[in-house]
Amino acid sequence: MKPVESIASFAPPPRAGRGWRVFIDELVVTARIGIHAHEHEAPQPLVIDASLAYSGEPSEDSAHAMIDYERYCERVTAFLSRKPHTRLLETLVVKLAVLSFSEWPALHALTIALHKPKIREGTRRIGVELDWTRADYEAWRVQARLRAETASV
Repeated sequence: MKPVESIASFAPPPRAGRGWRVFIDELVVTARIGIHAHEHEAPQPLVIDASLAYSGEPSEDSAHAMIDYERYCERVTAFLSRKPHTRLLETLVVKLAVLSFSEWPALHALTIALHKPKIREGTRRIGVELDWTRADYEAWRVQARLRAETASV
């Protein structure tokens, strides 16, 4: 794999019986992200690659059994436009995964990659990638609930 290939180009094909996969390559959005002082001044471009696996059968009559890529892109863009400043890409990618699993019940696995374009001289992309199944999301929810309970004690 070349270091500049997008997520869809190296994502393994779904195995027999695993279902469908929606891929989104290079969705460019703006977000308030970064640890450096100059990154706190204004939103900056962020590029999202996503691979969303679901097992439902696509239906012309029911959008609940599938992932509508247009609605997904619109929802992610709207979410990021209203989100306060986040320091780390890692934090933001988890928030996007949580949003994805909570709003799309048909989703059973995802890979999301985020990068800031042209962030460092001599590189094309530097970013983070998260691979989660619904079980990973559920485990995260349990841990988040425990952290919240511990913090309130």
